[in-house]
Amino acid sequence: MARYSFRLPDIGEGIAEAEIVAWHVKIGERVEEDAQLADMMTDKATVEMESPVSGIVVELAGEVGDLIPIGSTLAVIETDGDGDVEAPPADTPVEQEILAETPGAEEISVAEVAAPAPVAAPAPAPAPTPVAAADHEKPVLASPAVRARAKDLGVDLGQVQAEGDRIRHADLDAFLRYSGGQGYHAPGASRARADEPIKVIGMRRKIAENMAASKRAIPHFTYVEEMDVTALEAMRADLNANRGGRPKLTMLPFLIVAICRTIPQFPMINARYDDEAGVVTRYGAVHLGMATQTDAGLMVPVIRDAQDKNVWQLASEITRLAEAARTGKAKVEELTGGTLTVTSLGPLGGIATTPVINRPEVAIIGPNKIVERPVFDGDDIRRAKLMNLSISCDHRVVDGWDAASYVQALKKLVETPVLLFAD
Repeated sequence: MARYSFRLPDIGEGIAEAEIVAWHVKIGERVEEDAQLADMMTDKATVEMESPVSGIVVELAGEVGDLIPIGSTLAVIETDGDGDVEAPPADTPVEQEILAETPGAEEISVAEVAAPAPVAAPAPAPAPTPVAAADHEKPVLASPAVRARAKDLGVDLGQVQAEGDRIRHADLDAFLRYSGGQGYHAPGASRARADEPIKVIGMRRKIAENMAASKRAIPHFTYVEEMDVTALEAMRADLNANRGGRPKLTMLPFLIVAICRTIPQFPMINARYDDEAGVVTRYGAVHLGMATQTDAGLMVPVIRDAQDKNVWQLASEITRLAEAARTGKAKVEELTGGTLTVTSLGPLGGIATTPVINRPEVAIIGPNKIVERPVFDGDDIRRAKLMNLSISCDHRVVDGWDAASYVQALKKLVETPVLLFAD
């Protein structure tokens, strides 16, 4: 028998440690070569660790939620053949034999193995408690209607104080108001649930760390503007009616086209700020992050070179990346390198949002839900589809005037959608 020590490999440039988000094996279980050992998370990407050998798992590095340094031992596997043997220290042959046969036995000393554990004497049975004879209680007097109501409310009429010779509805009301309603549970009311402590690990911990760092380091400001998307929605409906085998268009591809067309005039929006180096990099290409809700939490897959794609290509890429994020199949390169982010809650978008910047980016754009309202058009009133658009910016890099001017440029394209397709 030999022991193979599997060390956590370098799973990304500049990564010093990774978090255990799931174990697929237990100590004492057999694992086959290339079978999954664990899922490790770093920078919002989950990487599957596979066993390089077959054998019995005798050691695991930690529990779910623990951070493991790159290069440290993730698991020790006892193999049938040769391998990198790392025998545990043993003072005597007896102890060595115990360690070899007992998984996790390195925590047990020879003395503890040799000496049987003391057996505690059984506790004496408690003396029976005398039960006092029940006092004679007068029967509860109440009408059938009061009794039926009390039963529906879950109220014991024996606890209700009557003002007269019998319990009436007024007495029941007073009990519910002033006595705290002991034993009362209204039909359809919620019941208190047990407290549920949840360990913050994996994606949720990454989100918490990134959002906290963003709010600590970045002086946010948010600008909101209303846009009339009536013409754009009509154009979108026409295109969808004639799309053939192409993907169905949502509002997002049109908005992305508008974002990319206005970026050259406002390069400070499409940038990243390196706090430590004191350098702002304004990017020529738009690598657009797309906030996506998954079962594990919020992920931000990136549409590469969004400025080079039309609405149909963007729709396909949005669908592909969202599916990859939700199924955990997104690659590391698809989750990093964004220069600007869009976050949309779709029909849940609300009236206005104040999105948190995806650091080290300097801006994030949030379209809100579309509502129909009457608007003045000269002296006439017409029905219009309106949408608020929010932008949060890093005030160290982007001035309020720049943000407002950028959104006004977006507004012009959105409200005159034919310009989206004009050269």
